[in-house]
Amino acid sequence: MTQNLQQNRSFVENVFSTVFERYDVMNDLMSFGMHRIWKQRLLNIMRPSDDQSLIDVGCGTGDICDLFSKHTSNDTKILAIDPNINMIEKCKKRLGHLKNLDLKICNGEKLKVKDNSFDFYTISFGLRNTADIEKTISEAYRVLKKGGRFFCLEFSKIDNDNLDFIYKQYSRIIPRIGRYVVGDSKPYEYLIKSIENFVNQEELLEVLKSKNFKNCNYINLNGGIVAIHYGWKI
Repeated sequence: MTQNLQQNRSFVENVFSTVFERYDVMNDLMSFGMHRIWKQRLLNIMRPSDDQSLIDVGCGTGDICDLFSKHTSNDTKILAIDPNINMIEKCKKRLGHLKNLDLKICNGEKLKVKDNSFDFYTISFGLRNTADIEKTISEAYRVLKKGGRFFCLEFSKIDNDNLDFIYKQYSRIIPRIGRYVVGDSKPYEYLIKSIENFVNQEELLEVLKSKNFKNCNYINLNGGIVAIHYGWKI
């Protein structure tokens, strides 16, 4: 399942190279800080223990890795993956105090990781930026151990017409905010288009099932503005 907008890897790469310095500031502004609550909700659902490991794909500046480390011990294996070197460097600088954190530059569709390596796979607001959703989820299945769990936190489809209307009206001003904060509106024009073009909750659920994940389901947050999809490798 290819995503046409994301086929131009150099364009997507440039999007994140443009915004990385103000990435966290823009996330707070755009979501009114809600992205932090959504990520914490994800960790609360995961409930990792000290002997479980994590691969976080599309790690950005390391929010999920940071939260995971706070829920576990300093001996827990954490691998942060991102295709953008600037994001990886930002994550490394922010979380350099974590001795159990490794970082790699690669795409979600082709992870430089051995089979059956991790207890948890997370991708937070990153699946939407991959060129091929099915390949990315197949890779997630490959690198998880038996009994491992997949979690995706992503923008989704709103199930209330009134809320959907308000959200779409608000989305129109996000590129203007980006121009003011980052100095460029284009990355946030891409953001809005990528959200609009992304699959809905049921479609993504079917992809998970088709890639052999079991006990799959999803949880809508804030009326479906975002959703958490999950599944088990059995």
